[in-house]
Amino acid sequence: MTENHYFAYGSNLSSLRLLARIRSARVLTTARLHAHRLAFHMPSQDGSAKCDAHFTGVPEDFVWGVVYRIDPVEREILDGYEGLGESYGIKAVELATEKDRVVKAFTYYALRTGAQVPPYCWYRDHVLLGAREHSLPPEYITRLEATAYMADGDSQRRMAELSIYG
Repeated sequence: MTENHYFAYGSNLSSLRLLARIRSARVLTTARLHAHRLAFHMPSQDGSAKCDAHFTGVPEDFVWGVVYRIDPVEREILDGYEGLGESYGIKAVELATEKDRVVKAFTYYALRTGAQVPPYCWYRDHVLLGAREHSLPPEYITRLEATAYMADGDSQRRMAELSIYG
């Protein structure tokens, strides 16, 4: 596993979101994680669902994301945001770039699944804005746009989450 290469596919797909958490993140490339599909099925403590790159074993399934280089010193900070050991685990992955070059990285995966609710609107927006920012394929963005979401009754949390976008 490359300790300083991180594959983001969920809310950290947005560079602004990730940079608000750790300052060292630098985009290396976009890539696909094969034999996985994006699922908003991890139950969160805030009452909504979060993303998972869910392993399917089907070679044609894939999740798009961004490979970032991060300072290994900040890895523990990112682990804290991701709830390592409680919400997410870590695994080493091999990714395919647009030019079918193989890149090794680490990513987070959901330890629990089966959320009975969709993500909050602001969480889905982090993912969608990140996909647009990195010019992921239009059909992938269309799938993200079609993701069901729910309003967050905590308007202050929603405003705080989206304030990074100005």
